[in-house]
Amino acid sequence: MDFETVSADDFGRHLTGIGINILTRDVRTLAAFLTNTFGLAAHRLSEDFAIIQRGKALFQLHADGTYHTNPLLQLIPENPPRGGGAQFYLCGIDPDAAVAKAETFGHMVIERPADKPHGLREATILSPEGYAFSPAVPHG
Repeated sequence: MDFETVSADDFGRHLTGIGINILTRDVRTLAAFLTNTFGLAAHRLSEDFAIIQRGKALFQLHADGTYHTNPLLQLIPENPPRGGGAQFYLCGIDPDAAVAKAETFGHMVIERPADKPHGLREATILSPEGYAFSPAVPHG
């Protein structure tokens, strides 16, 4: 599937597994954070939408306005952090390298890279709107 040209209808019909949509005030800013910090790919990037890819894993960014008729939008806080209670693991991405990139771009690192008892070396970095992304690799 060509993510740059696929229609919304075809894309939706081909989704499988678990789908993740992240609502954002600024799709381009969140996409830049994800590509610059974690090396993820952004497709169909616009003011309203982006497909984010790492290998076969996909998730979507939607601008708030695209959810104007969805009741979820009413639950989003006006002030960051928006993502309190949600943590997005990015498995297979070196947390040490991601933290170094995040600091270069001035992003907030709330958990420095550390080896955890559950077998992962991970860190947690906040997006500009306060979503928590955790790059993680096995340690040991």
